[in-house]
Amino acid sequence: MIRRFGERVKPEKRYTLRHGAYGVLIRNGQVLLTHQSAPLPEFQLPGGGIDPGESAVTALHREVFEETGWAITGLRRLGAFRRFTYMPDYEIWAEKLCTIYLARPVLRRGPPSEPAHRAVWLAPEAALEALENAGDHHFLQSALRSLSRRAA
Repeated sequence: MIRRFGERVKPEKRYTLRHGAYGVLIRNGQVLLTHQSAPLPEFQLPGGGIDPGESAVTALHREVFEETGWAITGLRRLGAFRRFTYMPDYEIWAEKLCTIYLARPVLRRGPPSEPAHRAVWLAPEAALEALENAGDHHFLQSALRSLSRRAA
C-alpha cells in the first residue's frame, strides 16, 4: 500500500491520475529545492510529471534540469506516495502518484528553463521547514536520517 499525504479525497471531485518523479537532491551537506513563484509560491522537491512514453528516471532528469538547471547522478529510489490535490496550472483535480529518488546534483548546466522556478540551496533543517508538501517533507526527512546513520 502506498502512503497518502495531504488533503482528504473530495468525493464530489473527479481526479485524474498523474504519475510524477521527484528528487531529494543533496550535495556538500546542502539540499537543492525549487521555488515555484506561480500560481502559488511554494518550495518543492524538484521534479514533476512523467510524459507519455517516458520513464520515471528520464522524467526526473528532465524535470530537475528544467526546474533547477542542474544535472544529477546516482539515483536511488526511496519510495512513493499519493497526494490528492487541485493543480491550478492544469485546472484539474489530480491523484498524484509521486515516486521519490535520492540523487546528487553534479553539474549546473544553466538557469532553470521552467517559468516561475528558481533553484534554491538550503541547509537541511531550513529545507525541511520550507517544504509545505507533507510527502516531500517526509521523504527529505527520511533521507537525511538515513544519510546521518551511515555517516555515524
